[in-house]
Amino acid sequence: MTSFNRSTSRRLKKLTQIPSIWEGDRRPLSSSQAQPRDAEESKGECILWVDGSQGIVRGMDVVSPSLGLEAIVRTLMRAMEHPHSPAKPARPQRIVVRDREIQFYLRGVLQDLDIAVDYVAELPLIDELFRSFADILDSQIPDLPPQYAQILNEQAFAVWEAAPWNFLEEQQILSIEINKWDVGTLYASVMGMLGMEYGILLYRSQDSLKRFRADVLQDEESIQGLEEAFLKQDCLFLTFDQVDENEDGDEDEDEDLADLPLSEIEPTFGNIHPLEGLRSVLYDEEALVMYVAIESLIRFIRDYRHQLYEEDFPTINRRYRISLPNPDEATKSVPVTVSTMPELAAELEEMAGLDISDEDEFDSPEFHTLRDDLIPEDSFLSLGVISWETLKSLRQEVNYYAGKEINQAGDGLPVILIQTSRPKAKTVIENIQAAGGLKAICFNPGANPLDGEQYDLGLLQTENGDLFLFGEFEDQDPIHIEARQKWNQRCHYTSGYCGLIIAKGLTGAARGNPQLKDMMALFEARSLSSQDLGLGILQLMPQLEIE
Repeated sequence: MTSFNRSTSRRLKKLTQIPSIWEGDRRPLSSSQAQPRDAEESKGECILWVDGSQGIVRGMDVVSPSLGLEAIVRTLMRAMEHPHSPAKPARPQRIVVRDREIQFYLRGVLQDLDIAVDYVAELPLIDELFRSFADILDSQIPDLPPQYAQILNEQAFAVWEAAPWNFLEEQQILSIEINKWDVGTLYASVMGMLGMEYGILLYRSQDSLKRFRADVLQDEESIQGLEEAFLKQDCLFLTFDQVDENEDGDEDEDEDLADLPLSEIEPTFGNIHPLEGLRSVLYDEEALVMYVAIESLIRFIRDYRHQLYEEDFPTINRRYRISLPNPDEATKSVPVTVSTMPELAAELEEMAGLDISDEDEFDSPEFHTLRDDLIPEDSFLSLGVISWETLKSLRQEVNYYAGKEINQAGDGLPVILIQTSRPKAKTVIENIQAAGGLKAICFNPGANPLDGEQYDLGLLQTENGDLFLFGEFEDQDPIHIEARQKWNQRCHYTSGYCGLIIAKGLTGAARGNPQLKDMMALFEARSLSSQDLGLGILQLMPQLEIE
């Protein structure tokens, strides 16, 4: 058996021994109202040492159930040497416990301290304290009403798997008309396209939404101003965070939540109001409103996912009838109307200065011809991104660099990579230079009237007005759809700037993955939409064979 070393025993014996009887016990902390997510937290055990004569708690610790009986002794030592106020340092004449194993263990450990250790069937003072603890735990308001907790969490994970932030930007607002529980219309803003915070804000009014955007733009450099603007919002929210399993603090702060497995994602529901502040708790009516809003949003995303992927925010309106969980006799379902709000989205974009089209420069571009003789046919092509740190190094390393003043937001600069042989790469660079440099990178719809196939055409526009075809992508290719969506997201956060990298090493070990030393040129340019180009659908014209 482990015992005190002699110096510790001598130190403890110097404490004044008072004619008191101390009660000691170790019991699990639990609440009858604990929700599943709180179950792990409620598995701790509480160690209490109470002076029964004076009716005061001298020491208390909450420990893991896996800790041995030594934990009881450690708390007892603190109760003697460093007790809770108003108690003074002392050692008791007698200790009583209700557990035989604890009694025998303490007898052996405390044998040199002249403290009697006895067994009793009941500990009245500690029993009363633990009853009070249980009452406090039971009186705590759960994060979600128990009758809605499971279904709301299931909804949250359905939202996570649907990932609406892959195709909806924060300013692309969806209205959700409910007209129930004193709620008229909610305005849903989806967070996550930047890969920083994921969730859905359900504003109770357009005024609150616009006011928050305006306040953030005004105080974007002030932490205090941002916090004040945040707390002035009037909305319900669903956000996602990483389950806090890393107690040693080794988590990667730069890790994107979307890259984590579902088991590491934790949803949080809550409310923000200017007079109430933030609370991560929903009451019954709020839970019902949240359920109806999220359920209708999930259905709308499922029904119109393809249309919402389009570059232009479409006008869509759909009515649903949402059956209520645990309905009362009067209301079993609620009619809900979900609509896109393109005009509000345009207003918010204008407010934030996100309209990247330059009317003077791009609305009516004049070009001499559409050519396909710039990029070699056997080139490796990819749409991707380079980090801001890599961009800084690349600007210094490449043989030819044409740069812009770029807003460094998001995860990096969106780039088109063209990899070919060194001689061909040199020719491409020289041809772009001869045309005055690169002006813009564009994507435009194309079609083959012979087979009905639809394409997404990648185009490079040079300063002299020429357009060069650099790639033909099948319109329904899911890989390209995802790549284009990420391209649009990144260009959005760089205020429309992107880049073209020309690299060598097509036939070597660096094929498909060129390193900095393989990159020969970087052209920074603007990203244009098909609307900016104004070309309509480009059709492949069949060649006539003349005999």
